[in-house]
Amino acid sequence: MGQIRKSAAHLLFCAVLGTTGVVATQSTGALASEKTVPTSQAEISLSFAPIVKKVAPAVVNVYASRTVQERRRVSPFFDDPFFRRFFGEQSDRFAPRSRSRVQSSLGSGVIVSADGTIITNHHVIAGADEVRVALSDRREFDADIILMDERTDLAVLKVRNAEGAFPVVPFANSDELEVGDLVLAIGNPFGVGQTVTQGIVSAVARNQVGVSDYQFFIQTDAAINPGNSGGALVDLNGHLVGVNTAIFSRSGGSNGIGFAIPANMVEVVASAADDGGIVRRPWVGTSVQPVSSDIAASLGLERPSGVLVTRIQEGSPADRAGIRVGDLILSVGGTQVDDPDAYGYRLATKKVGGVTNFEMLRGGEAFAVEISLERAPETVARDEREIKGNSPFTGVRVMNLSPAVAEELRMYNEFSGVVIADIKARSTAAYVGFKPGDIVVEINGAEVQSTKDLSKLTGKKQRTWNITFKRDGQLRQVSLR
Repeated sequence: MGQIRKSAAHLLFCAVLGTTGVVATQSTGALASEKTVPTSQAEISLSFAPIVKKVAPAVVNVYASRTVQERRRVSPFFDDPFFRRFFGEQSDRFAPRSRSRVQSSLGSGVIVSADGTIITNHHVIAGADEVRVALSDRREFDADIILMDERTDLAVLKVRNAEGAFPVVPFANSDELEVGDLVLAIGNPFGVGQTVTQGIVSAVARNQVGVSDYQFFIQTDAAINPGNSGGALVDLNGHLVGVNTAIFSRSGGSNGIGFAIPANMVEVVASAADDGGIVRRPWVGTSVQPVSSDIAASLGLERPSGVLVTRIQEGSPADRAGIRVGDLILSVGGTQVDDPDAYGYRLATKKVGGVTNFEMLRGGEAFAVEISLERAPETVARDEREIKGNSPFTGVRVMNLSPAVAEELRMYNEFSGVVIADIKARSTAAYVGFKPGDIVVEINGAEVQSTKDLSKLTGKKQRTWNITFKRDGQLRQVSLR
């Protein structure tokens, strides 16, 4: 059924079988003020069939399989010391036995290049050993995984041993979508076969969905069910405007609230497959926060808008462009941003190496700056270390924090320090309660500025550990014996 996430009274189902969506943009002309019935055979014959015929050949079913080892316990006494004491080696025959089992999942994909390049969802093929795709004409091919990007929940596949040109769905500019535009969904819900559903765009900038790092989704009421993941959302020209990813549901079926990743983000990931298989995201060196009604009033705004700059990395593109803490960012690349999610999305859909225009507000005065879009730099060596020995940090893997490391660890408001990147399960650090992303600040009054400092301090025997660390921007202190 795919990944399941609880959200309030709803269940968020990441679809795993495969549906395609088609989005149609309506003209902005005036609508007739009176309702009429069809008056001609031509009006009665209006249909979405031409769009379906155009798009369906480029929508595929994705079959992913993975082999997992299952541990099977024959006797509950096999690891009891008392039992083993009396039965010795004979107890080995009661030990856990493992067996292999193949797990399968079914999703959808969209062919975006004539050479057989396919876009699907990361969660459809995550952990897969083998991937196979089936076209609407019933041809089947093995596929290679070219790129997996968990942060966007997208993946790129390539048909193996492809011959000839494949049908494709070209990209549209998803920023041109408007609420009320017609949508169609084409896919394979519940594995029943290729199916078409129709609806409208319900919203164009939904966040707090919890599917990927970039909380910016197209919402539609076209029926999307488990099995639709990776399906295409296209406009009336048959162009891709989104990839269906998740639904809100109480029952597991469609309740008319489905979400798609916008095509502008999809195109960034697809193009990365031709650039070494690595998604390179722009970095400008800013931390931002939402603008509340109180902040808006203090800035003399009629209503909350934009995002407030709270921190700037020294020497970053934003710093060189003259942006200051307290400035208000109103738009990026000519598109308004009203929250950190929108700000992050707008940056993520730009290409590294270019420039983009920021519209700003400072002291009630509007101004604009051009900012270079660069890769996050590794300003200090990460010096990755695993802490061993006997301390509260035993079992952690730490790094020196830099913009590059912060980007990798999805930490968007920190630029320096010693960060916990990972923690071994059932380790001392896990028992104490440390979490990945915690920044170690001080141990027993000694400042921690590097992983070398942490390794040295934890190598000393201590009767009491007074530790200061930062979590989610807040300093915390703990004393341990």
